[in-house]
Amino acid sequence: MKQIQALGIMAAGHSVFLTGPAGSGKTYVLNRFVEYARRKGKKVAVTASTGLAATHLGGSTIHSWAGIGIHDDIKPRYVSDMPKTRKEQIRKAHILIIDEVSMLHDYRLDMVDMVCQKIRESDEPFGGLQVILCGDFFQLPPVNRSDSREGGFVVGATSWEMLSPVICYLDEQHRQADDLLLEILTALRAGDVRRRHVEALMARITPRDTEAVPVTELYSRNVNVDTINQRMLDAVPSEAKEFERETTGRERAVEALQKSCLAPEALTLKQGAFVMFVKNNQEKKYVNGTLGTVVGFDTDSGYPIVQLKNERQIIAAPETWELRDGDKKVASITQIPLRLAWAITVHKSQGMTLDGAHVDLSDAFVPGMGYVALSRVKTLDSLSLAGLNRMAITMDPMAFEIDRTLRHQSAADEKRLQQHANTWEKLQKQTKKRRGSASDSGITWSEKLAKMRETYPNAYTPWLDSDDQKLLKLFNSGTNVKELTTIFGRHPGSIRSRLNKHLGEDLEIE
Repeated sequence: MKQIQALGIMAAGHSVFLTGPAGSGKTYVLNRFVEYARRKGKKVAVTASTGLAATHLGGSTIHSWAGIGIHDDIKPRYVSDMPKTRKEQIRKAHILIIDEVSMLHDYRLDMVDMVCQKIRESDEPFGGLQVILCGDFFQLPPVNRSDSREGGFVVGATSWEMLSPVICYLDEQHRQADDLLLEILTALRAGDVRRRHVEALMARITPRDTEAVPVTELYSRNVNVDTINQRMLDAVPSEAKEFERETTGRERAVEALQKSCLAPEALTLKQGAFVMFVKNNQEKKYVNGTLGTVVGFDTDSGYPIVQLKNERQIIAAPETWELRDGDKKVASITQIPLRLAWAITVHKSQGMTLDGAHVDLSDAFVPGMGYVALSRVKTLDSLSLAGLNRMAITMDPMAFEIDRTLRHQSAADEKRLQQHANTWEKLQKQTKKRRGSASDSGITWSEKLAKMRETYPNAYTPWLDSDDQKLLKLFNSGTNVKELTTIFGRHPGSIRSRLNKHLGEDLEIE
């Protein structure tokens, strides 16, 4: 199925399971649908099975949204003990999105269904919500731990059967440009890995070329990543510059968001540091996973200047990550959208597109891990391997059977709902005309911030020491707030707040 038909089906109000290979554009489709639904005034609960996946979409975990936390079942007093605000968010929602459902246990999907039915006082699946599930069962599976209830893929959930979602299996490829790499990935998904595929991968095993253009190293386990990045940064012979995050929200909420945010709390960079962008840029200057090298720091802002592989240079200005509970923003982090890129775990690479990678799969320990790592790059030539074990080319046996069923059902659903194939563009035009009447609650913080920065380009960016020194010097010399607003590209309220911080809150500033 093509993206445009999947969007038409979702826009028509159907509950859907959106799936397809890595690089087929699942997250892109989700983001476009969320934007459309909010323009229509719909309340969309955007969630994911993990905090990391949730930050890619600007949402929360499904465990947090439904209030189930880490529990394995619904307690008797669950509904009566639930905070009123959470009940209202569940009650008022129109659409529930759950991304990366391959990592969500079947019984937890049933728990979410039960919560929605009880709170919304409806026996319909998920209390009558339109539900959009998204994921790929060939990628990382749900983790069963010895201290919790054992579960399987969500397709085994009672709620999945009752919901009976339309299957939108995307079959377009938007990442891999290499026929051989695409053939290997397709063979892994088909359970038909041949000798030539293994030989092609084995031919990529080579020591890390320290003289070549740097690429990210991917590891199965977290133990080596921080050590490698710090060692490589220490070896760069230039002065370090540190960027501290700015936050809003309660401490616990900020801590929860930070765990899921790839941008570090304190980012230390040097000229010559190898870095990775960790957010999709609204202006499409870079995507999550774009690699580059810090070649300097902007004279005016102090922000790092990153040179990409194509030699284009970008000033990496701060971006904002949010933790949301329904429509309510409970925490935010504003930071330079970079992290050191000499090394990263396979798990944290999920959802990224890398320009190149050196991957150690010698200790891959779960099915699908090799597939996730290999599918991060666009071509086999941009990939080198430190090692490869049997598990790295193993997929979950159950995923093959599930995939066959999903493909068959998607073909049938595509034919049955053919009328939606040409409706998406028409619906888009209609909602754009009505956009001015949409309520503010349907607009995301990122959209508000982008609009604000059209007038105040430095809104919500960190104040540097050099900014403060310049601000105080200009103010003491008689420059007024209106003039300072133009000079610093910030809202007058931000200028006054900063001056009050340094000069006293009782100071009247015109």
